[in-house]
Amino acid sequence: MPLVTAALMAVLLLCGLLLVDGDTIPARPVPWLAAALTALALAGVTLQHVWAGATPALDADPSRTGWWRHATAVFLQDGGWGGVVFNLLTLAAVAALAQWHWGWRVALGLVVAGGAVPVLVGTLAGAGADDPRDWAGSSGLTFFLAGSLAGAALVVGPAGARGLGVLTAAGGLGAWGWLADAHGLVAVEGLVLGVAVAGALALRRGAPADRSGRSVAVPEPAGRPVGGPPAA
Repeated sequence: MPLVTAALMAVLLLCGLLLVDGDTIPARPVPWLAAALTALALAGVTLQHVWAGATPALDADPSRTGWWRHATAVFLQDGGWGGVVFNLLTLAAVAALAQWHWGWRVALGLVVAGGAVPVLVGTLAGAGADDPRDWAGSSGLTFFLAGSLAGAALVVGPAGARGLGVLTAAGGLGAWGWLADAHGLVAVEGLVLGVAVAGALALRRGAPADRSGRSVAVPEPAGRPVGGPPAA
């Protein structure tokens, strides 16, 4: 894992912690979506270990056909054990933060988007996945989900999280443009979608959002009873 990529992930994790308020994590429910995603990734690694044909059968090699490949490739790994451990730990952490902030339904939608949007953008841009390292791995999904949290921070987060959201945009574009690191581009794609989703949710709720992204009630003006005439 390149140092720049690891540094970008550190920024994204800190942004997510500020967004959900890390002090509240012990009281939050078990993030079952994160547990399920991590279990699938562990199952993928195990399958690769016990079946030599797992990678060619399930990766996203563009020279092979198979409608399932872009979905199954997310749960395979393509690096050494250090990269595998990094990918599994960051997937578990980011998916948990995403579920706690977005709720499991929106987070699940973002997981699906994390598999589809980068492929769609690459297809529209005419940039195929020519590097075998891009044919398998959960890191793309993890960076996309983490980017969505950075996008939410720009809309509803506290000042510190908003600053890290701006840093994510700059760092992601820099990593992609100058270092050709696709993780940076995927993080920015997630950030853009996160801004859109957080903004749409805030508008739908019709109330300001607190630092966790949940809408809060607008208090009535002092001295004016609810449903009654102005106080004398």
